Amino acid sequence: MALFKSPREKRLWIYALIVLVTIFSTLVMGRPLQKILANQNIQAFIFLIGMSLVGVTIFSHGLKIQPSKTELTIWLGLMAVYLVFFLRLGLPERSHLIEYSVLAIFIHKALVERTTQKNQTLKPALYAFITTFTIGVLDECIQILIPSRIFDMHDIIFNGLVVFMAVGASVILTWVRKQVGK
Repeated sequence: MALFKSPREKRLWIYALIVLVTIFSTLVMGRPLQKILANQNIQAFIFLIGMSLVGVTIFSHGLKIQPSKTELTIWLGLMAVYLVFFLRLGLPERSHLIEYSVLAIFIHKALVERTTQKNQTLKPALYAFITTFTIGVLDECIQILIPSRIFDMHDIIFNGLVVFMAVGASVILTWVRKQVGK
């Protein structure tokens, strides 16, 4: 029996693994990099590059799927919510927002790709939430063992909220696409 149902599922799991390795590598490399990149101008520049990459990704995905006006409206609304939410956060929370949103989306898409039943959208969403949330909890628990890091229950709750938002947005957009396509 094959481990993956399709080449796309395999790619999505590889992407999720890359994000996961990146998240866990920050446990050790995060503080030294933060000291090296302490300059606010450098941080702002890196942030702009990151957000530009997110924007290019969204734009290229939009060109590929050619969203309807309804979908486009929902995309813009979701981006506005994320932007306002993002602007209210400190630097560590911003990175969690991006990291765990991306991880949740890759895991969710991989699980959806694996699902062969067309009307089964809630199970992959639930499994994606549980899996990504568990990874967030593990991330925080590992920090108990690292002297330069701090375990924070608020981070666990925040990661859960971020995962819920990302998977929820994905489910909503998929539902709208199906409704508009009818």
